Amino acid sequence: MSARIPWPTAAFDPVRRLHVIAAVTPGAAVREALIEAPFEQVWAAAADLEEGLPRWLPDIRSVRVTEGPADGRAEALVTGHTRLRARFDVELAPGWCLMRSRFLLGGMAARPEAAGTRFAFLGAFRLPGAGPLGLLLRPATDPLARRSLDRFERLVREGRGRER
Repeated sequence: MSARIPWPTAAFDPVRRLHVIAAVTPGAAVREALIEAPFEQVWAAAADLEEGLPRWLPDIRSVRVTEGPADGRAEALVTGHTRLRARFDVELAPGWCLMRSRFLLGGMAARPEAAGTRFAFLGAFRLPGAGPLGLLLRPATDPLARRSLDRFERLVREGRGRER
């Protein structure tokens, strides 16, 4: 009997993992920033879905976590300022959050670095034709994404994230 050769594996930090998901999701985009704050402070602000997300993502009015988090999984109901109402499956762990609804994909990731914390967020539509649509909308969404990151950095500086 021959010896089994193990399959190669790759371990990515959460930010790199978010980029991999974006690379295989048509129309997805990842925005990131280096925030001059410790990882624990940045992630406390990011992981506070109910209080935090509506403060820095302009299209979200409210988030209500309805189940979990059990074993890193939860369910959330998200309401937007437009007619958005969606149920999201949420995967939440230190430095990692992935939120999937029927039509939307969102994610956040963070990793400590010497100068602070690298923070990234992902957004994508989960629709047929979302790839070309995402490319067409990118010139309009990039300034909104930059403003969202600026708002998130302000939230971190103000210490509004709950300790987890």
